[in-house]
Amino acid sequence: MKKLLGFALVFLLLIAIGLYLTMQYFLGSIVKTGVNKFGPQITQTKVELQGANVSPLSGEGSLHGLSVGNPAGWSAADAFRLGKVHISMEPFSVFKDHIVINELVIEQPEFLYETKLVASNIGDLLKNIEQTLGKKDAEPKTKEGKPIKMEIKKLVLKEGKVTVGIGTTAMALPMPQIDMANIGTAEGGITPPQVAVAIMRNVTTTVVNAAAGALAQGNVSGAATMEAAKQVGQAIKGIFGGAKKPAEPPPPEKK
Repeated sequence: MKKLLGFALVFLLLIAIGLYLTMQYFLGSIVKTGVNKFGPQITQTKVELQGANVSPLSGEGSLHGLSVGNPAGWSAADAFRLGKVHISMEPFSVFKDHIVINELVIEQPEFLYETKLVASNIGDLLKNIEQTLGKKDAEPKTKEGKPIKMEIKKLVLKEGKVTVGIGTTAMALPMPQIDMANIGTAEGGITPPQVAVAIMRNVTTTVVNAAAGALAQGNVSGAATMEAAKQVGQAIKGIFGGAKKPAEPPPPEKK
């Protein structure tokens, strides 16, 4: 009798482990499928998430191999690739119409910054995302037809780098850490395109400032690299609506 009870307990334990692993794979599959399906519709570029692993009990997990391609008119390289991505979300909120992500930490993201006169690939990517706002085909819905909204309580991008230009003019620069909080919280959740716009506006500013800062501090060397850095300054004008006029000197004092 004791042996039968022992076998029964082991059998139930194996079933529980199997269900847990199945559910873990299932949740990861949902995240991966959602990103790969709606990502290209939001960015109008190639978006690929190679894998996701999310615990059904704790809501914690990781994403692997997330890359976003360049917009049309730019090089065939990726606009950015994310390194290690740790995600902590409310358990099972992925099944609801309000997905709550408690923390999203992205380590070692890599951005490529290309410029043409007063345009940039990152700026065009942001424009692509802004164009999807309000488009129904770019907004995922539940089986009941309710629009899915998201909320990110804490977002961190750290230890990143931005490469300015391609080929022999490329210039690799460290990227300042980005910290964002309560994305979509006040609104009670916002759509995935709105989340992408909020994040990319911050990223765009950080990338441009990193490149411009290197130029201003003279952290460039070589004619080719200097030329690439100068193009960054030109691109800033387009991204932020034109260059600011220099301050006029004060009038001479009357004697």
